[in-house]
Amino acid sequence: MNNDIKKVLFSEQDIEEGILKLASKLNEDYKDKNPLFVGLLKGVIPFIGDLTKKIECFCEIDYIRVRSYEGKTPSGTLNLSGYVPDVKGKDVIIVDDILDTGNTTNKIKKLFINAGAKSVKICVLLNKPEGRLVEIEPDYYCFDTPNEFVVGYGLDFNQKYRNLPYIGVLKEEVYER
Repeated sequence: MNNDIKKVLFSEQDIEEGILKLASKLNEDYKDKNPLFVGLLKGVIPFIGDLTKKIECFCEIDYIRVRSYEGKTPSGTLNLSGYVPDVKGKDVIIVDDILDTGNTTNKIKKLFINAGAKSVKICVLLNKPEGRLVEIEPDYYCFDTPNEFVVGYGLDFNQKYRNLPYIGVLKEEVYER
């Protein structure tokens, strides 16, 4: 598995330090609130777990299952699986592993606004501005990432590599087979 990685972009230590900085900012911004963190499954699991352990205010955590990729390519279709959390009157923080094209996050944000959320912010581990297809930016993020295919720490290729403790660039020959 590690042999499929061209280079490591963010080590375990880098990720831990980035999350600490991000949590500090969220703690400051939400100290007197009870935010609802909504994680976009599945890639968000390591990130939201580590992030919310550092949140010092009361908060709620929920999840929504979305799928918008087929292999390494955005499908263009947003598939929601089942349950959508009640966001009415709440300060919602959408949490995802990466903001790439922006299509998924943009649609989820609009869904929550239309459902009566008090506020909706976007929090991601990785911001990939070069991949953006819609006009949307994260309110909170740990790292900018280059326009390369990244895996690890929740990010996958065909459900593989999520368990890597770091984030790395996948070798082209792996996903071009």
